[in-house]
Parts: sequence; structure tokens; C-alpha cells
Amino acid sequence: MGDTAVRVRNLRKAYGGRTVVDDVSFDIERGETFALLGPNGAGKSTTVEILEGYRRRTGGEVAVLGVDPESAGLEWKSRIGIVLQSTGQGGLFTVREQLRQFAGFYPRARDVDEVIAAVGLDEQAKTRISKLSGGQQRRVDVALGIIGRPELLFLDEPTTGFDPHARREFWELIRRLQAEGTTILLTTHYLDEAAQLADRVAVIADGRLRAIGPVDTIGGEEARVPVVRWIEGGEAREERTREPFDFATRLAARMGGAPAGLEIVRPSLEDVYLGLVAEASVDTPPGPPPGPADAGEPVIEEAAR
Repeated sequence: MGDTAVRVRNLRKAYGGRTVVDDVSFDIERGETFALLGPNGAGKSTTVEILEGYRRRTGGEVAVLGVDPESAGLEWKSRIGIVLQSTGQGGLFTVREQLRQFAGFYPRARDVDEVIAAVGLDEQAKTRISKLSGGQQRRVDVALGIIGRPELLFLDEPTTGFDPHARREFWELIRRLQAEGTTILLTTHYLDEAAQLADRVAVIADGRLRAIGPVDTIGGEEARVPVVRWIEGGEAREERTREPFDFATRLAARMGGAPAGLEIVRPSLEDVYLGLVAEASVDTPPGPPPGPADAGEPVIEEAAR
């Protein structure tokens, strides 16, 4: 494995006659923050569940921290942390009690009070979890995910329910974990979050990996060509060009001055992502509807979190 934390080759998952993950391959290096992006139903969650050891694959090869998740034991599970979209942790415990209980499951657990401070719950440490707001309960989920000092942390929509200020504070927490060398696999629908935190991103749509690379290069050069937008004759117009300033100068000369609404836009990660998803929807014909085998496949033994 060397410096590779996650290795995926030709991953496939099918339910009956319906393939939901089709020939997906990628690596995640140790210490890297890797964002896996995709619309609902794209195969993103299934891929992550296979890596976490929650779900069996149909085909392909997977190694997480050098181990196949399907056959991993407790020692491997103590090396990963998982923050699910929703955990429903017991509301009868206080924040500190819940964290102390989980800390006992790990050989190298972090100090409970340090974790409470890191997720910004000092004032709620003695409060029952059921009495916390939704955003505060989400912070408890994150605290439970990092209490075991994981080598690899899975973050599934971690800031859902956070207000903008809380999201920024959470980003600082993730940056501290990055500085410690924690490998992070992030799924999020907030494209600005992926742009802020990820070293590389991958876009999956209709079960296939559509693009992978650093945030500022994913999608290739064509996807990054700037767009000049302006209003002419009462209509909004735009032109993609590699020389946006020259184009805008010529446009202003032709119109006798700067046109209304003139702006030069360099495509953001969100723009590139939406373009890739749109291309996938055109390229992929509709598949068969979910059959009886799609619902209720039992997951394998739950991974530690």
C-alpha cells in the first residue's frame, strides 16, 4: 500500500439487474482530503458504504488502510472514524457521558474534554443530547467520529444543519485534523465546502466516475475556459473565450462603451460539477426501475465509529 490509504479498482455494485456503481477506480493518499461528489442516487453513498465495511460489493478490489473492508476485524475498525448523515445517538446521555463511553472502545482515544472543546460544545458538555439543537447534535456526531483518533475519517454530509458561522468553525476543525495527518474522505452537497477543504475531488454520476483531480484542474482545460457575460439589446448574452479581457475590450469598442451587465466569470468547482453531471445525464440512457432486490439488502457487520 505504501502511502495509499484507500485503493479502489473496478468497483461494481449491482442489485438484481440494476448496476448502481459501475467500474469505479481511484486512490486516496495518506494525509489527503478527498471529496467524492455526486447527485443523489449517483452511487456515491453506496461506494462509501463499501469502503466503510457496511455493504458488500459485487465486483472489483478494495483496500482501506491495507485491508479488505469485507473481511476486516476490530483492529481495523478502531483505525477508522465514521460520521454518518444521521446517527440517532442515545438522548439519555449527556455529551460528556456519550463521548466517555465511545472513548472506551478505542486503544488511542483522544481526551474527551479536548474533543468537546474542538467541536465547540463546552457549554453543553453536561447537557443531555436529546436537549441539544439539531446543529449541536451534529457536532456530537463529529465528536464521536474523531474520538478514536482515526487514521482515516469518513465524513458524510458533516455540516448538514449548520449555520454559516458553525460551518466555518467546523472547517477549522477539519484543517486541524489535516495538519495532524488524518486522511479524510468527504461527501458533501456544498461545493464551496469541497473547494475549501479537499486536496482532490472526484465526481460520480449514474454510477460512473466522471472526473477526478485537484480542485483547480478537475474537468480539464475546456471546463475552465472563462465566460464573458453582458446585456445587449435587452438580452443576456455570453461567450466562452480563453482571452476574456481582449474580447471584452473589443466588445466595448463595438458597442461604444462598456455594455450593461459586463462581467468575466471563471468557472468555479460548482460550475464544473454541474457541467459534468449534465453531461452524464445526456450520455447515460435510463436504466430499469429498481426491483425487489434493490430494497433491504442486509449490510454486513457495522464498522466502529
